[in-house]
Amino acid sequence: MRILLIEDDLETLGFIRKGLEEAGHVVDQATDGKQGLLLALDADHDIVIADRMLPHLDGLSIVRSMRAAKRTTPVLLLSALGEVDDKVAGLQAGGDDYLVKPFAFAELSARIEALTRRDRGERSAATTFLKVADLEMDLLARSVKRAGQSIDLQPREFLLLEYLMRHAGQVVTRTMLLEAVWEYHFDPQTNVIDVHISRLRRKIDREFARSLIHTVRGAGYVIRES
Repeated sequence: MRILLIEDDLETLGFIRKGLEEAGHVVDQATDGKQGLLLALDADHDIVIADRMLPHLDGLSIVRSMRAAKRTTPVLLLSALGEVDDKVAGLQAGGDDYLVKPFAFAELSARIEALTRRDRGERSAATTFLKVADLEMDLLARSVKRAGQSIDLQPREFLLLEYLMRHAGQVVTRTMLLEAVWEYHFDPQTNVIDVHISRLRRKIDREFARSLIHTVRGAGYVIRES
């Protein structure tokens, strides 16, 4: 893999680069945020690893600028700031994962593998039309219909329903939903899933005879015919 490493602490930079190169990866590096952003926008990388606190331009600004430029390269943020709010801020800025310093290289390597595997999976997901009973989702048109009736969904509701429909008949856990729909790799200790499931049920099930979205107590949720 070709990896972009943006880190201003030279000791940490050397530690990570040595481990990545020993694992067979090609590493481009930058020691400040502006240089790092230029490399992120200029070249194609399989993943970007960026420290949150950088000279000239911080890690959150880098990932925001990448997303604004439609660059979807996975970004792993590194930081000594480990509070839940810090992690949430990193993910909401557009980061794909957040690793708190200090860390073992084995954990960094596992996070890289997980992010790139997920990215490959998302790019290979060619299905553009999903159907469960009389519920239909057209991913290209970004439209949802049930029994021929159009249903208006907010962007996050659409992502949540898409994930459920891609796993129709399979119980999906809260952890799976947090990672796939909100891109949280930790539990933010909120009822965000319950709120969105409730909204989906009002739109998908309330006006129809059969419920499709079901709660499996102690396990998660499943979309299926009753």
